[in-house]
Amino acid sequence: MTPDDVRRLALAMPEAVEGSHMGHPDFRVRNRIFAAMRPEEGVAVVKLPPEHQRVLLDAEPLLFSPAPGAWGRQGWTRLRLGGCDEATLQDALRVAWRTVAPRRLVATS
Repeated sequence: MTPDDVRRLALAMPEAVEGSHMGHPDFRVRNRIFAAMRPEEGVAVVKLPPEHQRVLLDAEPLLFSPAPGAWGRQGWTRLRLGGCDEATLQDALRVAWRTVAPRRLVATS
């Protein structure tokens, strides 16, 4: 997967828009960040519930790793794009979107 794939799939989420955070592209729903990219590192970063993060870290340790420090403890998870397939990326983005989107929007999507 590539940064263009991340952009395409993230922007397909309801009400998703692209922004920038600390010099990196990010994706938001109603001004809440659900994903970001570090294209120079070949990584996407997604906001997951900590319990979902633990499942993915155990299941796919070559693809997923926690973000450094407190960010990782809050569920922010790095996804290595080079070894990822579209279904895995799309699922991670969907969970991240649902994690930060308002409940009413999630219910209607």
